[in-house]
Formats: sequence, C-alpha cells, structure tokens
Amino acid sequence: MSIPAEESPKARVVAALLRDGNRILLCHRSPHRRWCPDVWDLPGGHVEPGELPGAALTRELHGELGIHIATPSGPAAHEVHADTADMQIWVIEAWTGSPVNAAPDEHDAIEWFTADALGGLALAHESYLAIFSRILADRRA
Repeated sequence: MSIPAEESPKARVVAALLRDGNRILLCHRSPHRRWCPDVWDLPGGHVEPGELPGAALTRELHGELGIHIATPSGPAAHEVHADTADMQIWVIEAWTGSPVNAAPDEHDAIEWFTADALGGLALAHESYLAIFSRILADRRA
C-alpha cells in the first residue's frame, strides 16, 4: 500500500552553517543526486527515527566532512520549510578537524565562500542567500 504524497510525513533534516570568520562552507551536490542535484547546499542530512536533531547533526558532519562538533543544545538558528521536508539549521563556529569531502558520493566539492561570492551560486533553497547574508553580516557588526 502506498501513501499519497500529501499524506506522507515530511522528512526531518538538520544542517550546519559552518562559519569561519567571514566565510561559510558549502557542499556542491553531485549532479546524479535524486534530490537537488548540481546545487550548493549546507552539510547535513536526515534525522533518523528516535534520534535527536542535535545528535543527527553531529553524526552527519562527521560522516560528510570528517569533523567533530559539540552537539548543539539550543534551538536551531533558522528553519526552512518545504513541501517534502522541514530543515533546522545551526550556526557552527567551532569544530575539531579540518573539513574534507568525506562523502564524495553525495558531494563532488566543498568550498568556503564569502558574502560577495554567494550571489552567483545555484543554491539548494531560495531562502539560503538571505540566511547566509544575514549570518555573515551579523559577524561584521
């Protein structure tokens, strides 16, 4: 028995906006990905059943970037709601290790961007540019 799309539960997704001074780290989704191919996105992923969002973020960042973070204890800084998923985004400014593309089957590149470079990118969600610009502006203030 299949569940009609309008009755399917939304995916719970967590993501990190890694900020290093005036730069943020984005991952380029591989062109062969089923969802959001060939766009720049935040590192993160799905929350597993029974898993807390902060724990999922810690797991995903280690799996995708090879870094370790303190599990976020507070609420997400931003939320993005789409038809098929609800995403919580935490701003992460401290980690252990150097980010590398530890998930080449998901991303074909990772790169640091300044605010000036963000406008020309194909981003995974229409709200990202405003969120990224606001986070980077807060850093300069």
